[in-house]
Amino acid sequence: MPHDTALVTVLTVLLYSYTVLLVGRARPKFKVPAPAMSGHPEFDRIFLVQMNTLEWMPIFLPLLWLFAFYVSDIAAAALGLVWIAARMLYVVRYAEAAGRRGFGFAVQGAVCVVLLVGVVAGIANSFAHGG
Repeated sequence: MPHDTALVTVLTVLLYSYTVLLVGRARPKFKVPAPAMSGHPEFDRIFLVQMNTLEWMPIFLPLLWLFAFYVSDIAAAALGLVWIAARMLYVVRYAEAAGRRGFGFAVQGAVCVVLLVGVVAGIANSFAHGG
């Protein structure tokens, strides 16, 4: 059982929950009542952080689990922790200024590419060896 990957999955959900909390706190602060999705520029950035994280989770999580299955649980978890750290950097920097989000975004994207390449190689290896 991939216990390390399971822990990273829980941490990913907690990270997303944190972005939801940020949006909830920003609504009254910037006077953007639900269901409005934009208003004050600072609110817009915080809201986009949440939405962008949500958009990446269906890419990241399946790749994380497939990598754990076909390659390595511990390697998947390590890459997952890098993804989470990069997303946190993205959250903090994007909330400050949109132009500061690039590095965190690039790192989390690179992690997903590494996971994808590993999964494809693992699946190919499985087929090659009749597994």
